[in-house]
Amino acid sequence: MRHLKRGRKLGTDSAHTRAMLKSLATAVLTHDRIKTTETRAKEVRPLVDKIITLAKKGDVHSRRVAISALGDKDTVAKVFAAAERFEGREGGYTRILKLGPRKGDAAPMVIIELVD
Repeated sequence: MRHLKRGRKLGTDSAHTRAMLKSLATAVLTHDRIKTTETRAKEVRPLVDKIITLAKKGDVHSRRVAISALGDKDTVAKVFAAAERFEGREGGYTRILKLGPRKGDAAPMVIIELVD
């Protein structure tokens, strides 16, 4: 039973799902926008928003929590350096734009991007 199980499986086991979400979050924070499926974008959005909220705090504990969540010190350093970009915003740092179905399997594709 799935009682108290949060999140989507995304067609993989839990370790692969966790690794995929880390990779997607790192890509969004590095490139500011990526193209992915709708369900993956909906799953990675809270993770990206939490990392940016930690970057706005800017203390050592927040940096260590962000490194633990992403596993990439360089990306965390970049996000923490650019945290003033989101100072006037209280949340909602990402936007999902729908593109339509993918040609091969008709999976709904989207662009997830950071809001300026």
